[in-house]
Amino acid sequence: MNGSTDNLAASFLTADEAVDWITGRMKFGIRPGMKRMELLMEKLGHPHRRLKFIHVAGTNGKGSTCAYLTNTLHRCGYDVGTFTSPYIERYQNRIQYNGRDIDDESLVALTNEVKPIFDEIAESEWGAPTMFELSTAIAILYFAKVAYPDFVVWETGLGGRLDSTNVVTPIVSVITNVGHDHMEILGDSLTKVAEEKAGIIKPGVPVVSAVEQSEAVEVIRRTAAERKTTLYLLGEAFRYETVQAELDLQTISFTGPFRNLERVDITLNGAHQQKNAAVALMTLEVLRQYYAVVQDDEPLYEGIRSAQWPGRLEMVSRSPRMLLDGAHNPEGAATLAEALRSVYRYEKLHMMIAMMPTKQHEEVLRHLLPLADSLIVTEPDFFKKAEAGVLADLARSTLAEQNNKSIDITVEPDWKQALKLLKDRTGSEELAVVTGTLYLISDVRSWMLYGKDSDKGW
Repeated sequence: MNGSTDNLAASFLTADEAVDWITGRMKFGIRPGMKRMELLMEKLGHPHRRLKFIHVAGTNGKGSTCAYLTNTLHRCGYDVGTFTSPYIERYQNRIQYNGRDIDDESLVALTNEVKPIFDEIAESEWGAPTMFELSTAIAILYFAKVAYPDFVVWETGLGGRLDSTNVVTPIVSVITNVGHDHMEILGDSLTKVAEEKAGIIKPGVPVVSAVEQSEAVEVIRRTAAERKTTLYLLGEAFRYETVQAELDLQTISFTGPFRNLERVDITLNGAHQQKNAAVALMTLEVLRQYYAVVQDDEPLYEGIRSAQWPGRLEMVSRSPRMLLDGAHNPEGAATLAEALRSVYRYEKLHMMIAMMPTKQHEEVLRHLLPLADSLIVTEPDFFKKAEAGVLADLARSTLAEQNNKSIDITVEPDWKQALKLLKDRTGSEELAVVTGTLYLISDVRSWMLYGKDSDKGW
């Protein structure tokens, strides 16, 4: 690393110091708006203008779609940057180049480059940039000045229109779907949420979407028309059919406007992954058609087949069998419930859940409780969380309203103790499921796979 950072007094000497400062901004909350991000880019010399972005928004499926795109483009011979959120194990997960986390030296140098500009903006009428704005700026700097990828797969954090990632003009926009999430910020109807997601659609930039609800489709269609761009909508411009579906292997056929692809294999589980893969394939087709992106058959098929995404229907233990799935909103819970009915086999299902305080808890529980034989309610190791006792009371009342079977509900706020209870009660022919907020998924995944605490964050 050289250039302007050489002349700056080092504010941070280690990656841990840099990460602590960045993530320390979380406690100041989320402040949607573009002005601080625009100022950051202006003062940094507009580094985002040097990059080719694939901008991905949506309520669910963003991460998996980003994984399909990143893995396939890289296997086709391209260098790929990826920016995702929230991260599962460590801060550096969110900024990757060809599947590898940003190196600590670059993270420290770029944070030191951003720090004086942060201080300058903090003194302005717009106030200090947020944690997510800082992360977005550092990611852009890394890709533009250090890694130089051919493409950047660019996931929105929250919504789209006022999300910090929307400072870029991409070469293709993707809106996976619209559902009930972050409605306290994005709006109290699917139409309002769709309007926020549609905010990433730029004039003349093609958009790919699998949005289904009529009111949301109308918003996406109208926005694309207003901005004079082509909309590739699932069910109209492209479609897919299931060829086969079993545990750890699904196969689809893809029909698009430019060509058809037969027998595309997927190893991510759940019927929803067929749809996510189809969205990724349509996006890749746009890149092939509009930008002459070379995609030979073998790396294309292998890229989709071998894509992985942690924390979504991920089996982290075989004895006992333990499945992690971050079903933190009603649509995610419905998807998990469908997978538990159709993909997995078990004599009993033992579930552990924690949630954030702002989520639609009752609707999530309505999908999941009918499948559970026991439930452990806990809390993530995070400064914001739904209290376990309150969530357990809601589970009991939801069960009563559903006239459902009686299940054992245990309250254990300490997630490590809750995890021990879950493992102890799960027999060899049974299944343990950890679900809810991704902060809990992050905790459990790091502990189960590496025996250490995660340093997660939004």
